[in-house]
Amino acid sequence: MNDFTLVRKNLLRRKLRAFLMIFAIFIAFLIYGVLGAVQHAFTGDNTTVADNRLVTVDKISFTQTLPVSYVERIRAVPGVDKVSYANWFGGYYQETKNQIFTFAVEPQSWLDTHPEFVMSDEERKAFVTNRTGILVGKKTADKYGWKLGDQVPLSSNIFTNKNTGGHVWDMTVVAIYTGNDENVDTTRLMFNHAYYDESVTFGRDTVGFIVLNTVDANQNDQVIKAIDAMFANTEFETTTDTAKAFNKAFAAQFGNIALIVTLVVGAAFATILMIVGNTMVMAIRERTREIGVLKSLGFPSPRILRMVLGESILLAFIGGILGIAGAAFVIRVVGKVGGDFFRDLHLSTDILATSAVLMVALGLITGLIPALNAMRLTIVTALGRT
Repeated sequence: MNDFTLVRKNLLRRKLRAFLMIFAIFIAFLIYGVLGAVQHAFTGDNTTVADNRLVTVDKISFTQTLPVSYVERIRAVPGVDKVSYANWFGGYYQETKNQIFTFAVEPQSWLDTHPEFVMSDEERKAFVTNRTGILVGKKTADKYGWKLGDQVPLSSNIFTNKNTGGHVWDMTVVAIYTGNDENVDTTRLMFNHAYYDESVTFGRDTVGFIVLNTVDANQNDQVIKAIDAMFANTEFETTTDTAKAFNKAFAAQFGNIALIVTLVVGAAFATILMIVGNTMVMAIRERTREIGVLKSLGFPSPRILRMVLGESILLAFIGGILGIAGAAFVIRVVGKVGGDFFRDLHLSTDILATSAVLMVALGLITGLIPALNAMRLTIVTALGRT
């Protein structure tokens, strides 16, 4: 009988107690996995964004628009390579619950600033030249069963179409894009800004935000300062930042997700730590005489230490792995029934790596004191204790 067999049998000798401890750890890691995936999705940590991509918005709020003339002025700033612009459309398909991340963009410059979008040359040309054509990500196209040439009535929860008096714009799927790596966001939908500008009832000749690529990411700070200084003390002052920072700022409008995740997971783990730690102390104390017998049979104290620590680490890994597996299942189910945002949830490698570290830490912290007590226990004391 090897040490692992002894550890496993000791852990499961009281099955109800073992089950309750495993269940408690399972819940903690289930919460961590789900909230961690939500945090990554909100902050865009799981989305590929070019390091040299900057975003310029109104200084007061990104919900305020900027004059379209700013685009050409920014294009002339030294260090700027390519420039495009967009307006948030607030789009949905058929029902308001079917929200789609929709933007009205200038087609050619948008594709120039987003080389990670992959499509055929024919699709690229069709999007640039077709006034009512839309470019849609593969995930969204697959969700709604769209294919090239389909007529799509896209609605807006913000704008009214002055040509029809309603909230619907008739569009045609002319291009479906994928990403040049698996982390490129393929849930978005883009359509021609000219079509948007000629049909909305307000906000014409303005842009929601300006996207630009610098010649080199090392010039980002220099370009940011130059752009914001150029529009300082004007009616429409700007703030410019990296696209990654902009995505995080956008997510912050919904609340400090990172802080929420930290507080919830921290509270869960603190509770689990006290429960499991106290239970392990009691479990080892119950086996005092057995530890004395093992020592009398020649088991050295370091081996006893490793066995007790192994028991607590095994407990942490069983509950942790089950919890992460449960989180993956929950995320998959939510992704199928939820909207576009939930469809992009997944357990990143960072979450999985951190989970493994937390399992080891939980096992060591909860098992260290019982293991040290067992190691220091003398044979006489152990055999004499009732």
